[in-house]
Amino acid sequence: MTEAVRQPRGPRTLVGAVLNSDGKPHPVENTLAAATILLGVIAAVSSLWTGLHLLSSWSGLIGILTGAWGQFISATTGERFLLIIGLGACAFGFFLGMAHGGLFGGLIG
Repeated sequence: MTEAVRQPRGPRTLVGAVLNSDGKPHPVENTLAAATILLGVIAAVSSLWTGLHLLSSWSGLIGILTGAWGQFISATTGERFLLIIGLGACAFGFFLGMAHGGLFGGLIG
């Protein structure tokens, strides 16, 4: 009977337990949190080079909008935690991208 007591383990189960702490699946909210984190990493890393200001500013702006919508519809604390981390990285990349040349720097005018 020990098979009935064993719980599945692994990184995927841990992430699911953190994001879906209320026991219900939240695929849209989890996708928004993951997209915000990914866009935040892209924006923050690309903002370190001044020549990548288009990538950092646009990915930061899209990440800010995605994270804001995710915060609006989030259901658990784990989702909100990841969204805030992603929003911070997106804002960092967006503002440095704007300082280095902006959304349309060099393309228009």
